[in-house]
Amino acid sequence: MPKVSEEVIKKTFQDVIDLMQGMLNDRSVPRNIKRVAQRSINELSGQTGETPGMIASNVIYYIDDLSQDPNIPFHSRSTIYRIISMLEPIKD
Repeated sequence: MPKVSEEVIKKTFQDVIDLMQGMLNDRSVPRNIKRVAQRSINELSGQTGETPGMIASNVIYYIDDLSQDPNIPFHSRSTIYRIISMLEPIKD
């Protein structure tokens, strides 16, 4: 599989941040999910100093458990699946 370019990675991270911001602003999303969304935004913003593949892997790890949460609204579950599919191609 060809390596993803740095521009594509930055755009993907920004798109994921935008989706997470939407979850943060959604009043129907529970607080525990918003906490994970904020943690993921911080990770994607480059505040950790990790490689892009490691950042993507960490965010997938954080939000994968959310997809199994029975309290999550269906539209947020769809957003989580979309985020995971956007981040999966990013590897080191």
